[in-house]
Amino acid sequence: MNIRPRRNRKSAVIRGMIEETRLSTKDFIFPLFVIEGTNQKEEVASMPGIYRHSTDLLLKEVEECLTLGIKAFDLFPAYPESKKDKMATESHNPDTFYLKAINKVKTTFPEACIMTDVAMDPYSSDGHDGIVKDGNILNDETLEVLAKMAIAQANAGADILGPSDMMDGRVGFLREALDNVGHTEVSIMSYTAKYASAFYNPFRDALDSAPKAGDKKTYQMDPANLHEALIEAELDEAEGADFLMVKPALAYLDVIRLLKENTNLPIAAYNVSGEYSMIKAAHQKGWLDGERAMLESLLSIKRAGANIILSYFAKEFAKLQG
Repeated sequence: MNIRPRRNRKSAVIRGMIEETRLSTKDFIFPLFVIEGTNQKEEVASMPGIYRHSTDLLLKEVEECLTLGIKAFDLFPAYPESKKDKMATESHNPDTFYLKAINKVKTTFPEACIMTDVAMDPYSSDGHDGIVKDGNILNDETLEVLAKMAIAQANAGADILGPSDMMDGRVGFLREALDNVGHTEVSIMSYTAKYASAFYNPFRDALDSAPKAGDKKTYQMDPANLHEALIEAELDEAEGADFLMVKPALAYLDVIRLLKENTNLPIAAYNVSGEYSMIKAAHQKGWLDGERAMLESLLSIKRAGANIILSYFAKEFAKLQG
């Protein structure tokens, strides 16, 4: 045999020189959960190793991550039911703890890149991403609320806004609203292809944001559909998105590849809570090597074409690179 592919696998040095896909801490955005109060740290029961932090402890977590090389963070607020209403008014209250947390993190660590979530569900008494009326999710009326939320987050110091609501026209509406008040430098990472997935439940546990009635299938995408993502991507790009995101990641690697091949914008992929929890649970049971499964799954996301990976594994990965 003149051709023996195994010769290029015979040592770790050779394998390292020719590996086609490489992960770096620079690839990651680390999602973090914020709660009200001081000196509060609560583990999310369905996400081992992931915590909700009050702002004072959040600052310590961000500082530790920065020393590990993680520079980007996506902050999500967990609100009690007492702060929620049908119009998500707490989302743009300048005195709310979430906006203050964004500002505190950004002013304390100006070198950090702070991403935020633009959607009604963390603040909504209905638990939906839009205004609910007679069981229907109102699209255009919701855009007005999202614009108020986006401006408030930009005022607080957010670098990147992540509209995750899947309302039609949201990217263009938010871009215009931000530009009109002078926030032309604030980026939009659109949740372009966000599927109605079973892999979100641990996240909803973390925020207590599950819908009180019905589901999200009228606005999140059908898992059966691939090319519909191209419609969403074309619209988001035309409306002014700076990044396009696919969510979840592992069950939608083909969507990541499809968008990568059809746009020049950077592609982000959200390695969601359920994908994280599956590996953690299997590791705890002794069914999988959690570290190897983590690395293999993250590599698959990068190999599929993602430039950016939002993952709860970000800190764990960074420690391994130590």
